[in-house]
Amino acid sequence: MCGIVGATSSRNVVPILIDGIRRLEYRGYDSTGLAVIGGADNATLERIVSTARVADLAMQVETRKLFATTGISHTRWATHGAPSPVNAHPHLSGGEIAVVHNGIIENFESLRERLRSQGYAFTTQTDSETIAHLVHAHWHGAGGGDLLRAVQLAVAEFQGAYAIAVISVREPGRVVGACQGSPLVVGLGADDHFLASDAAALVAVTQRVVYLEEGDIADVRRDGYAIHDAQGQRVERTVIDVPATAAAVELGPYRHFMQKEIFEQSRAVADTLDSIEGIDASLFGAGAAAVLAEVDSVLSLACGTSYYSSLVAGQWIETLVGIRCAVEIASEYRYRVSVPNAKALVVVVSQSGETADTLAALKHAKSLGHVHTLAICNVATSSMVRQTALTFLTRAGTEVGVASTKAFTTQLVAQFLLALTLAKSRGRLTAADEAKWLRGLRHLPAAIQGALALEPHMIAWARAFAIKQHALFLGRGLHYPIALEGALKLKEISYIHAEAYPAGELKHGPLALVDAQMPVVAIAPNDALLEKLKSNLQEVRARGGELYVVADLDSHLTGGDGIHVTRVSEYAGLLSPVVHVIPLQLLAYHTAVLRGTDVDKPRNLAKSVTVE
Repeated sequence: MCGIVGATSSRNVVPILIDGIRRLEYRGYDSTGLAVIGGADNATLERIVSTARVADLAMQVETRKLFATTGISHTRWATHGAPSPVNAHPHLSGGEIAVVHNGIIENFESLRERLRSQGYAFTTQTDSETIAHLVHAHWHGAGGGDLLRAVQLAVAEFQGAYAIAVISVREPGRVVGACQGSPLVVGLGADDHFLASDAAALVAVTQRVVYLEEGDIADVRRDGYAIHDAQGQRVERTVIDVPATAAAVELGPYRHFMQKEIFEQSRAVADTLDSIEGIDASLFGAGAAAVLAEVDSVLSLACGTSYYSSLVAGQWIETLVGIRCAVEIASEYRYRVSVPNAKALVVVVSQSGETADTLAALKHAKSLGHVHTLAICNVATSSMVRQTALTFLTRAGTEVGVASTKAFTTQLVAQFLLALTLAKSRGRLTAADEAKWLRGLRHLPAAIQGALALEPHMIAWARAFAIKQHALFLGRGLHYPIALEGALKLKEISYIHAEAYPAGELKHGPLALVDAQMPVVAIAPNDALLEKLKSNLQEVRARGGELYVVADLDSHLTGGDGIHVTRVSEYAGLLSPVVHVIPLQLLAYHTAVLRGTDVDKPRNLAKSVTVE
């Protein structure tokens, strides 16, 4: 989603601003820009924007030989207002104030009308321009020409989520930032200081950061910084060391990051399982043993791909543990009346740990009296990890492609470990079963490698899919969520309309869609539902549908006229979803390549959904 970088220094900050937003490109954006305090007397604001890539912005900067010691930069994913140069950030007010903003100001319309009555002219369709004018109004009014005070007065009027960085030509050498519901960090240097929406943006200049808490306002200067809470009181926040490798990602021999990340899944799963010698509550943090022994149910909250991983996990938990597991789409959960259970374990799942709807759902669950919370996340320093009592960190590494792959499989592994741990805490996991499942988990990297060997088969299938406009995915039991994930991957990056259904629901509507132009993908492992699935597939074939079946060596399915079968090397039992999703990822990837889409940055989508 949108990215923010701010810097003030004795050196030229323009390369820092460009490098920072370049490191955030993978999150997705549709315009980019920067504003710096320049000129011979540091008394002019210079703004440069682009609706192309950061590389274009960098070329403009180079052409103009831009030099400045204070500035802000931004990558924007459009919410209010179309992607255009006029709507790109930063936004200016009076030639004196510049603002970049992540989030949504929900009451911007009423604020805009008031500011118009005060003589401010609006030139964009964004909610963010309101921030610039409101800060400017307070700066000339009750703020008394002090940027920090002007920002404090402005944010007190906001309703919604925001992270902002503000500069003023009247106060060069100063950047003020504020956040509520959207992340912001202060980066600490020797003779310079920084602001960013993600620590990854700053790894080239500092590994020491301070995460702002809800409502905090940071006053950042070249030689130091100060943080004030929402009440205006000076506060201290913990300085955290961020590894320099946090954003070190190289494409290597691969054509796209998505392809690279698909092939990294074997290692990512192995890394996630590294050092796990047995099933123990301590895997989820100090105090987990007491919490897991007390809970009587699980409530999982997630969005998108993470939601599908949670659907699989819900079945694992109910099968292995024998307790209820409700799985909710985070963006829906907090807007309906629900029945809280203080003994439930609330599990929030997110690759980035910054997913706005999931964070809001977590906050809502806590407000209802839920006290047992666990984050399954890929980013140790994320907001989600800081807001839950327990944590399990997946070891997927940086995931650049918008369409999640290795984050999904490592989330599955983490949640299987949770199911085993809950089962053990209730005396439902024998020593023999524990050893069996640990062997199965440790074998997963090899099983994934076997599934990756199916890439040539998926390239062949992709040639057929690339000329289609619709596709249907079918699965049963544990593999219905995998069908959902396969359909999501195909639609995300190839723009082919794809839907997924439980195979048993075919006769309840989806069968009406089946014809020779509708390819049907089925996940068919050798499990208890295989024979019923075979009957569903016959229903498709009888109506002229072309079948593409991902089976395994024991499924005893053969190809033929209108039936294409590929097989993963083995059936992995309850862990089968981790393996069977791999061919579907490859199918989506190669279909998108053949259709010529922007695989790593699909249109209209962002990597981290940090606004509602």
